[in-house]
Parts: sequence; C-alpha cells; structure tokens
Amino acid sequence: MIDLYYWTTPNGHKITIFLEEAELPYIIHPIDIGKGDQFAPEFLKISPNNRIPAIVDRAPTDGGAPISVFESGAILQYLAEKTGKFLPTDVRQRVKVMEWLFWQMGGLGPMLGQNHHFSQYAPEKIPYAIDRYVKETERLYGVLDTQLIDRPFIAGEYSIADMACYPWTVPHERQQINLDEFPNVQRWFKSMQARPAVQRAYAKAKEVNQVNDMSDAAKAILFGQGRRDSK
Repeated sequence: MIDLYYWTTPNGHKITIFLEEAELPYIIHPIDIGKGDQFAPEFLKISPNNRIPAIVDRAPTDGGAPISVFESGAILQYLAEKTGKFLPTDVRQRVKVMEWLFWQMGGLGPMLGQNHHFSQYAPEKIPYAIDRYVKETERLYGVLDTQLIDRPFIAGEYSIADMACYPWTVPHERQQINLDEFPNVQRWFKSMQARPAVQRAYAKAKEVNQVNDMSDAAKAILFGQGRRDSK
C-alpha cells in the first residue's frame, strides 16, 4: 500500500497518474497547501522541503520498514523501479527517459511555475517578468515539439517522462501557449489526455479539491514564506 500525500498541482498529478497506470493500491492524504498543511510537523518528517507530493511505501520490495520519498521526480523513479514499469531496463533507453525526467524537473516545471506566478498570482504585474517567462515557456514547448517529431512519446515508449511533463502542459492556455503552434506536442497532449489512467487521476483531483481557487490568504501562505518562517 502506498500512502500518497497530495494536493491538486501538476507535481501531485504526476504521482496519481503513475499509480493509476500501474494499478498500485494507494490512499490519498490531502495536504491543502493553501491552508498550510505542508508545514505540519508530521508532514515535514516525510517531506522536509515542505512541498507535495510525498509518499510512504508500506510494503517496500526489500521487506523492511516503510520507505518515505519526497520530490516528484524521485517518487516516479522509485515507483518505476518498484514495479518494473514505465522505466526501461535497457541502459540506452533508460538514459533517455531519465534525461527527459530531469529536463522536466529542472526546466519545464520551474519555468512554467514562474510563468503561472507572474501571470496569475503576483500582486503586481511586472511586464519584464511576464515576458521573460512566457518566452522561456515558448522555448521549452519548442524543445518538446522537436523531440516528439518522430516518436509517439517523449522517450519513444510511454514512460515516467511523459507522466512528469503532461501535467505541466495541461494549463497551456494559462501559460499563453497555443498548441496549434506546436503540432507534435498537441498530438502527444491529446494522446495523453485520452488515456483512461490519466482521466482517473484527474477525476481523483476533483474529488480532493472541488473548489480549486486561490484566495489572498492562500497566496500569503504559498508565496510569503521565508527562511525564518520555515523553522
């Protein structure tokens, strides 16, 4: 059994997609990041960076004590290795999947996150910041579009790289991206969107968070934390 500490963000969706695809039994423990649940001491023991998602595997393959994992990329890799699914054993194919997983973790997620912040949430609209992150978002979509020219999925076969990237492309309109300008991404996006496991994962999100809005209080919690606040 997997305990999933989760909220309805792109990084959270990555893990529900994997769990649904692999048909692993799991229990969702909602961590409402707009209310500050991520700062609870019991959660920080699992995720010291006070970010979702995180998991506790109650039945690890070594038969030992439960294993906790934080950071969505690390969780995807852990679950893939646990199940033997969505991560090739062939060294060359595996390298490709890991490259694109790290590309998402180091580039696509952080840059699109800044796009969301300055375009949607920042109290002051700063044209330079908005323009900078929209352009970087466009560049990254271009990189992904090129990668998808001659393959159905990012690394060839369906993998954790696709699970990592897809949730960040779901709000493409909010990112000021027109998928018509990225036809290979658009084809891949529709293919991902049609997968039953992906649909089940997003249905779970609606069950967990039916409101899905961002109040001023939630913004203060999410964006107002400094070093002293984390202690």
